[in-house]
Amino acid sequence: MPNRQTNHSGHTVHVDLKDRSYPIYIGQGLLEKAELLHRHIPGTQVLVVTNETVAPLYLERVCAALAGFDLGRVILPDGEQHKTLETTTRIYDALIDQGFNRSATLVGLGGGVVGDITGFVAATYQRGVHFIQIPTTLLALVDSAVGGKTGVNHPRGKNMIGAFHQPRCVLADTATLSTLPEREFRAGIAEIIKYGLIQDYAFFQWLERQLAQVLARDPAALMYIIEQSCRNKAYVVAADERESGQRALLNLGHTFGHAIETATGYREWLHGEAVAVGMCMAAHLSASMGWMTAKAFERTEALIQAAGLPVLPPPLSPGALRKLMAIDKKATGGRLRLVLLEGIGSAVVTEAFDDQALTATLEHFTAAAGR
Repeated sequence: MPNRQTNHSGHTVHVDLKDRSYPIYIGQGLLEKAELLHRHIPGTQVLVVTNETVAPLYLERVCAALAGFDLGRVILPDGEQHKTLETTTRIYDALIDQGFNRSATLVGLGGGVVGDITGFVAATYQRGVHFIQIPTTLLALVDSAVGGKTGVNHPRGKNMIGAFHQPRCVLADTATLSTLPEREFRAGIAEIIKYGLIQDYAFFQWLERQLAQVLARDPAALMYIIEQSCRNKAYVVAADERESGQRALLNLGHTFGHAIETATGYREWLHGEAVAVGMCMAAHLSASMGWMTAKAFERTEALIQAAGLPVLPPPLSPGALRKLMAIDKKATGGRLRLVLLEGIGSAVVTEAFDDQALTATLEHFTAAAGR
């Protein structure tokens, strides 16, 4: 597992990628610790990208920590529906208008959408500039801010346009969770449960026992789940940065979930909510083929439901879901590849699933959703 250090009144998890390794700083009040940001900014030009929801809460605080730099800011509209190439143009325009060069650093201040967009612009502006993640949602803290996946959506598929571009650091200030709406908070728990399902049975058991503490936003519980999730993510990314093998396990529930998000126009469902349903569907399919026990499926569904997350998709036909699932980056040679479970804490990426069992799972969930 990645190294852990304790300093700056918090913890540090390192993502080990040799010359592109970087720290994830986790703790309360980190936005005020200017030195953490300054040590990872090699030039003088900094552009902070955020959205209309986060800006009134944290933008001035971050800009104050960046005093002394040639500083710009871009405030984007909020929402997954704005994660588009059209939105990136606003950031490119700001960089060009302000004369930012290849030594510039972009700072993504916000949730997963802001981080993904900012990282994609950083990967592509003048063929690549520096990038720092400051996640402000639970989902971004435990998942999307770590690992270097960046990108935007296309009307026909989620994250179809993107690049791998690692940040110089991730600044995870847990104090930002105090302003996170309850629905967004619960959506982040889906990705946390995912780590338990794919590779960390002990973590899954801990979540079963301590979920009430997490939902109450107990500071010690939050620190634990964020650090444990980041350690799980960092371990996988270090082993397989560009998703040629093991990293694809992090997509548990995502093929189903992305289909739900695409079908609903990226407006109605939060990413974590769609992934929660997707994990239930993946577990159901796994159990129906005998890869995991019915009891393990029931525990999976029960934990997701206890977190206040949906376990059924929106009203869609099985055929519509299957068609959208086919537009998936993991597909090879036209053959769908799914992340399925061999038990809680053990996952596999496979094409060797029973097609009739998949159809039955889609029919089961869509029928239940229509009741």
